[in-house]
Amino acid sequence: MATDDVYSRREFLIGAAGAAVSGALKAQSAMALGASTSALRGRFLTHVSVVRVNQIEVTPSRSIGEDEATDNSPAHIRSRREAFARGCPEGRMTWAVSWLALNDSRQEYKDARRLLASYHDRYGDEVTFIPGGYFAPMYDTRAHNRETIHKALGLISSMVGGGYRPQCIVAGFLDAENQRYLATEEGIHVCQGQIWSQHGIDHGDGDGGICYPYYPSREHYLKPAQDAADFIDCVCLDGWTCDFLTARREGFEGGFNSRLGVGPIEAVGNLGTAAGRKEMLDTTAVHFDRGHALNGFGWVTGIWEVSVGHDEDLTYWLQAVRDRWPDTSVLTEGEFGLKWREHTPSNASLNYQFDARGTGAPGSEKELEIEWYMNREFRLALLRNWTKNEAPMVIDFTRYDLPTQEPQTLQREWSLMNVLNQKGTRPQDKPQRLGQLTAEDQRQIFERYPNLNDGR
Repeated sequence: MATDDVYSRREFLIGAAGAAVSGALKAQSAMALGASTSALRGRFLTHVSVVRVNQIEVTPSRSIGEDEATDNSPAHIRSRREAFARGCPEGRMTWAVSWLALNDSRQEYKDARRLLASYHDRYGDEVTFIPGGYFAPMYDTRAHNRETIHKALGLISSMVGGGYRPQCIVAGFLDAENQRYLATEEGIHVCQGQIWSQHGIDHGDGDGGICYPYYPSREHYLKPAQDAADFIDCVCLDGWTCDFLTARREGFEGGFNSRLGVGPIEAVGNLGTAAGRKEMLDTTAVHFDRGHALNGFGWVTGIWEVSVGHDEDLTYWLQAVRDRWPDTSVLTEGEFGLKWREHTPSNASLNYQFDARGTGAPGSEKELEIEWYMNREFRLALLRNWTKNEAPMVIDFTRYDLPTQEPQTLQREWSLMNVLNQKGTRPQDKPQRLGQLTAEDQRQIFERYPNLNDGR
């Protein structure tokens, strides 16, 4: 669309946002009426770039890590957007801006904010807020985080102008109460609110959830809502797509990186260009090939800080995805979350299944195969050596029908673990046969997946 068109890009996008809100209201009405909706279909990729001042801004007044102002300059931001456009010219991306980056009075940050606003106008990019440097609930109270989010959303709207409002928040981790606040008070129904399988690495732990979209419970952000009483109308999204084999590990257990997947730091940074890019595509293929066949749709996502660079790897990855899976839609976080919400009014139909063999990358053993089953009631992971035709072992069984609660004090640990957890950090977390689980656990599994009741 030409810049001198009477119907400007900004007006078009504001109209599109209104249509999205209208669609969201329709989805909410459908949920209230219990109406059936068609399942989401397709392949989807979401990319988030973070603009910040300090490496980890855990509260508005406290930062840990290194000052990264020089690596978040307008030139770095421009380089990232150009790399994204080379890889996917028609795609839209999400920019997550930290509290300090929203408030920094230096000219470079003023220019950076204007540049980000122009990307919304020109490309339809989403510009939103990231609280707490991914770890808001670990370092600040719910009330303080809520206040910060409210102020930051106002700053975002003023920065972009034209009545703009982001459709999501990018948070890393965010507690259930504040995800409910986003939906009920801020009118935001999408939150990148968990980092699936993260444990023993970085500044916060949060294993126990499901890696595809769900509506969280008021009890715990990692627990899918069980019914209307605990339902939060905010689609919770994962932050990084990881290799399922490496993700089963604790932190750097065995000298491997449990966060290996589509992220450039762990893939290219640790493995080198050729091996790292191969791992990024192999991880993507799990979702866009077998995962797409099992679930009807596939979704791959990643958050790349502007300061880490790797722009050429972003271009390569997006081009390779477009070449191999040309039907892939590259959307903003908010667009994807609302699209899922439109097709999925509750958690009742959740039934995600994944089947992945090791890629051969460090920590992703080629002879191993992992199967994941994720639904409203539980998640289950089975691991086996497929080259020996071994019977699978249960390495994770997390029940969501059991009562739970989030931490009430500031702490690192925000996981949801009960029966058996893949990380193996507790004495009870020892792999076992399906037949070794309790009768009640077996009943729950086999009622949902009778094909697993084959004597193994």
